[in-house]
Amino acid sequence: MPIAYKTNEPLQVADVIAVYDSSGLNRPTNDPARIQQMLDHSNLTISAWDGEQLVGVARSFSDFCYATYLSDLAIRKEYQHQSIGKQLIALTRQAVGDGSMLLLLSAPDAMEYYPKVGFEKVENGFIIQRTLKW
Repeated sequence: MPIAYKTNEPLQVADVIAVYDSSGLNRPTNDPARIQQMLDHSNLTISAWDGEQLVGVARSFSDFCYATYLSDLAIRKEYQHQSIGKQLIALTRQAVGDGSMLLLLSAPDAMEYYPKVGFEKVENGFIIQRTLKW
């Protein structure tokens, strides 16, 4: 069965946590309420499904005309290296349009991946770290 992609499909917290944990993406998965808030306040999610199983998530914040922050890109470990992440990025770009740039912060282990799927490394950013840890 081919992977199906859905835009802004309601996602169950337990399913998202399973994807995050399997993918190796460092998120506060021990705090389901916080994950729910993360989902509730995102205005664009693209999800990948193998039948009824959630296998990938791209979670973003966008104004759909100028700037989009791709905050999470996570694929279940056993589904990685099948171009699912590349397709989630392409569908995110399609949803936000050509006028919006796409920005993300990479996990250290994924630094080699993003240039391969069209991202350009930038050196002109700044961050104030969160004080609430998990």
